Amino acid sequence: MSNITPIDQEFVYDGSVLISQTDVNGVITYVNQEFCKISGYSVDELVGKGHEIIRHPDMPKTVFKKMWERIQSGQSWSGLIKNLRKDGLYYWVECEVLPIIDQKGFITGYITAQKPSPRKNISENEQSYKKLLEKEQRL
Repeated sequence: MSNITPIDQEFVYDGSVLISQTDVNGVITYVNQEFCKISGYSVDELVGKGHEIIRHPDMPKTVFKKMWERIQSGQSWSGLIKNLRKDGLYYWVECEVLPIIDQKGFITGYITAQKPSPRKNISENEQSYKKLLEKEQRL
């Protein structure tokens, strides 16, 4: 998790596709310039760090647990994610994570494509994420 203090203000962007690649442990090995521009981090600040560097504390752990279970089994995962920028603002993305599989069938990493999320999807997911987070905090 990041040590950035979240600010309750959304950073809205449009059109750009954010690409990142990680190793099997979720450590970033590549990000495109759009990813840097939207997250507020430089390539050097991201490569070598865990992808959770942009995880917003409003995101339930359950969402990522399910994502990891799915991608580690060799399947793709897609969902809505609230990310945290370096400046503390947040941004919503529709995210798709695909395993990278070598010629022998082993997963060698993951590639993620993120794009702006439609407002309708944000409002629907925001409520369910709040409920999941409250449930996690009670446990």
